[in-house]
Amino acid sequence: MVLFQQPFMSGGFPSMNRAVAGAVGGWVELGRISGTGASSTMTVSSLADKRYYMFLLYSPQNAEHSIRFNGDTGSNYSSRESQNGSADGTRTSDVQMYIDPAYSGTTAKFSTGYIANYSTKEKLLISHTAEQRTAGASNAPQRWEVVAKHAQTSNPISSISAYTPTSNWTSNDELVVLGYDPLDSHTNNFWEELASVDLSGGAADQISSGTITAKKYLWVQGYFEDSGGAINQEITFNNDTSNNYAVRHNVDGGTDSTSTSRANGYIGVGGITSPNFLNFFIINNTSNEKLVIGHDITQNTAGASTAPRRAEGAFKWVNTSNQITEIDFNNSAAGSYGTKTRIKVWGAD
Repeated sequence: MVLFQQPFMSGGFPSMNRAVAGAVGGWVELGRISGTGASSTMTVSSLADKRYYMFLLYSPQNAEHSIRFNGDTGSNYSSRESQNGSADGTRTSDVQMYIDPAYSGTTAKFSTGYIANYSTKEKLLISHTAEQRTAGASNAPQRWEVVAKHAQTSNPISSISAYTPTSNWTSNDELVVLGYDPLDSHTNNFWEELASVDLSGGAADQISSGTITAKKYLWVQGYFEDSGGAINQEITFNNDTSNNYAVRHNVDGGTDSTSTSRANGYIGVGGITSPNFLNFFIINNTSNEKLVIGHDITQNTAGASTAPRRAEGAFKWVNTSNQITEIDFNNSAAGSYGTKTRIKVWGAD
């Protein structure tokens, strides 16, 4: 699956931020829908047959969310899920694929997911969700990770529905469906590159996107090289270093930890002395707390005899009056970010 709008390493990185026009191919928007207040289902239909789909689902008030394909409400779905790093639970012969199944509260949720769509194979889904929970930096978010399948092997996906069993979707709720196929040749990419920055000019303890265009959805990737000692990635938005962040975090599949009323957020392992790659998404609405969901891999000791390390987590920035227009990564450990360190930021409305 191609996760990057353009190859992350292609052609090197400029030393200045830049916005670029869409390349040929990439993720294209196939459709989106908001709720009407009269239905518990939002459906993006008449989908072009793409090998892969990505979806973005945001709701500021609904409880459980699930996904269905092609209007199928039969017992043709199964899933494996974890809440807050807990032991996996499974559901079989279900009538939907729950993507945030366990909590009955009604605070904002943001889900991202990928779907493999091959007409003669069962359809496979991977999704991750961050939920705000109680407002304020003293309350950590919740998170879910789900894998699921639709046991249908005769047709490609032609519609994707978001379903909530507890109430109706409103105009504040939104489902966006993107498609990707290796043979695509369009130029209307959904994700616009907002920043591409590296440290080729010298090691430093900060790498910044600089000022970026405010977008509703943000996608951030970073590669970090250590220089002269251990490094970490403390993430701040709009130069806010007050105690306005709350984090839920998991390292190497252990128990989730939480850290509240922080001066920054984070996704990575921390205190690392080998190359590191991270990937995360943000819902960036002005009047809502900003929800972040992401993953991280650290090389660890070089060579195949040592397994890498991983981290996954969610955090929130509790600002409810501004959109994110700058993303900074700051190092407070003994080393510095090396010259191969680089970040990319994409956005879309």
